[in-house]
Amino acid sequence: MSTSASNSGNRLNLLIGYALAFAGSFLFATKGIFIKLAYDYNIDAITLLTIRLLMATPFFVIVGLITRYQQRHLDPLPLSLYVKALFVGVLGYWFASYTDFEGLVHLTPQFERLILFTYPLFVILLGAMFFGHKIKPLALSAFGISYAGLAYVLVHDLQVRGDTIVTGAIWVTISSVAFALYLLLAKPVIKRMGPSLFTSVAMIGAALATFVHFGVTHELKLPAFTPELFWLCLGLAIGATVLPGYLINFALARISSQANAVIGFINPVITLALSGLILREYITLADLIGTAMVLTGVALYTWLDQRSQSRRT
Repeated sequence: MSTSASNSGNRLNLLIGYALAFAGSFLFATKGIFIKLAYDYNIDAITLLTIRLLMATPFFVIVGLITRYQQRHLDPLPLSLYVKALFVGVLGYWFASYTDFEGLVHLTPQFERLILFTYPLFVILLGAMFFGHKIKPLALSAFGISYAGLAYVLVHDLQVRGDTIVTGAIWVTISSVAFALYLLLAKPVIKRMGPSLFTSVAMIGAALATFVHFGVTHELKLPAFTPELFWLCLGLAIGATVLPGYLINFALARISSQANAVIGFINPVITLALSGLILREYITLADLIGTAMVLTGVALYTWLDQRSQSRRT
């Protein structure tokens, strides 16, 4: 194969990777939109989360079984590792998701996405507190910009929407902390199990916890579905959960994690645009300024982190 043909193939592979990453980020950004639309049909957070996992989990289980079959020639993994994956999944896919869903009862999708998008700060703080990681002052200064943006939007929304915004912000902040802890705990388990098998086992753990939660707090029956609610739940489960997860994985096989992270910066912007187009949310100047500040802080942190890693190598 000629050099020009090889370069052309590499460029095509990169373009496909970028397209997959963009598609995954776009679909992830629709989650809050589906949830807010579903809430119009008098469905509560845990019921919606239960339906989401009922629809999504079978896909992850099938992928997990296929992955384990492909790994049948490898040494069996210890039972303790599966137990760890189950409990990490309970934290990341049940608790973090449930608190996020509750937050969306009170918040606009664009504000919810901005709060969640600052989870790397909690990764830094929790990593220093419990995992012996070092805190980088420059990284904290970057997140100071992001949280100034959040504070700006919060003050504006308090004046427009009232104290319920604080309740929603607390729920989503708890979700962000839980997701950060999930990332720290999941990393060594993923390293041993691989991402596909880990995701399958973690989703099973989350589904079990969600079903128990639903059984304790509700009658053991799902609400009557209107066709509109069914399609919204299916879109949330498949379009905003299963498909983007695999699209991101496929993208990572073609492009670097750094490139994927940079493309991920469009996530809050997409949510902001969809909130205006689909939910008819009024996009204020405060929303635009706050979003720009949050993205600036997260982008600055990512740049500083990559610069630090390149120096070490």
